[in-house]
Amino acid sequence: MLARFPAWKAILITLTVLVGVILCLPNVLPKSAVGWLPTGAMRLGLDLQGGASILLEVDPDDLKANYYQQLSPRVRSKLSGKVLARREAHPNELVVTLTRPEQSAEAIRLITELGAPPAGSIGQKNGLLLQDRGNGVIAVTITQEAFEKLQLDTISASLEGVRRRVDATGTVEPNIQKQGANRIVVEVPGLSTNEQLNPLVDVLTQAGVLTFKMVDMQAKPEDYPLNEAVNGRRKLQHTDAKAFPDQVVIDDPIVQGTDISRATQGYDQSGQPAVDFGLNPDGAKKFGDASSRNIGQFFAIILDDKIVSAPRIHSAITGGSGQISGSFTIQEAQNLSLILRSGALPAKLKVVERRVVSASLGADSIRAGVTASAVGFALVVVFMLAAYGLLGVFAIIALAANIALLIGFLSGIGATLTLPGIAGVLLTIGMAVDANVLIFERIREEKRHGRSPVSSVDIGYNEANATIFDANFTHFLAGVIMYFIGTGPVKGFALTLVIGIISSYFTAVVVARWLMALWLQYARPKAIPI
Repeated sequence: MLARFPAWKAILITLTVLVGVILCLPNVLPKSAVGWLPTGAMRLGLDLQGGASILLEVDPDDLKANYYQQLSPRVRSKLSGKVLARREAHPNELVVTLTRPEQSAEAIRLITELGAPPAGSIGQKNGLLLQDRGNGVIAVTITQEAFEKLQLDTISASLEGVRRRVDATGTVEPNIQKQGANRIVVEVPGLSTNEQLNPLVDVLTQAGVLTFKMVDMQAKPEDYPLNEAVNGRRKLQHTDAKAFPDQVVIDDPIVQGTDISRATQGYDQSGQPAVDFGLNPDGAKKFGDASSRNIGQFFAIILDDKIVSAPRIHSAITGGSGQISGSFTIQEAQNLSLILRSGALPAKLKVVERRVVSASLGADSIRAGVTASAVGFALVVVFMLAAYGLLGVFAIIALAANIALLIGFLSGIGATLTLPGIAGVLLTIGMAVDANVLIFERIREEKRHGRSPVSSVDIGYNEANATIFDANFTHFLAGVIMYFIGTGPVKGFALTLVIGIISSYFTAVVVARWLMALWLQYARPKAIPI
């Protein structure tokens, strides 16, 4: 019976609501007063506090070109000592030319064993598609299925790379998350102008692939197409193409970015900005061996397929440190050192969308949202009191508990409140009293049939519960689908909606019922004032 509400249930309800109220406190009280709490206030989205949003996408063409360049030395290692061949990595394929065409079958067998992509992260052996073009020429491409998996792996790796770069800039409380299959959204509070945003965009969109390669001084640049491998050579442009001519480099690198252990912005002997770097023990050994074999030759320092500088090797460089100099500004040198410290991205990221929201616009949104919520709550209070009297008071108390639970839970999980999220709060207010309306109308109907107050309330709640549950469950499913499929504002709205549905069902069906049970138990009314 309703009047005999179990004590354990009453205690559980009280504790649940109390926890919600406590978690809400950081949103209404100063931080000094609630510093003992393990959670803080809800973070505000860019549309409420102002800042910048950058939507990045993995460049599939660059990813595929990088893949074939990384595949080339693996093929060389696999064929070494068994099949003589040269390799040419192109943007859409790796071409292997055999010295002895009759070895094509053996070469295909060996290359097929490599799988795809590097380190076998695809988890399948047949990720490579090989085509025998005759005369000892074999074209190697990655299958579509393997490339799609490579894209998924790349976005995960890029997410960590982007996070390291953003953190290294000293940006406060950035929000970085995956969006869709191949996109990353970066939200940075406080950046209110494009001038402040541009340096961050430059850092995020540079792949940061650094290599040291020997320059082939005998090769003529005019005999090679730009940035295409021919006979193990590749012509590259200088970052300052007007001042320095194109040069041909040997495609196999001496040192790669993974060999760099430190990088800081410094100055060269003429006082111009430069980047000082240090190599790890393995990189230092490789660089020392290569420099000792090529004294008097030039080597190129290459960043993202462009030559930054090409100094001459005057003696063996065994110290494991060096300097990258060029026509850098201080900002460019700082960005380059940051990129080298953070590590290269698997592929370049291109900006799909960028927008800046001013702090004043965010403040206007907050005021509008608070005003709308307050007006909505006030109208609901007036309606419930006018339509249901004392029962309306129980509904209003339950509604206040609902809002406390909703905001408290969002604060507890560290959710970010956006303008669509405020819309979700408003919708929750309406949905919460909707359940009470169904219950109260059913109680009124039972009263007309002459039932006692306890019986009317019992039957009203029991009979209306199935309808309320069905309605909330369908809304809950819609919210869950929106959360997992939607992105950005849709996801924020869906999160608030899903939590609001759970809290509104709890407060309307459980909390309000408990309050009514207390009233029936202690007031013992002769009739329900409805």
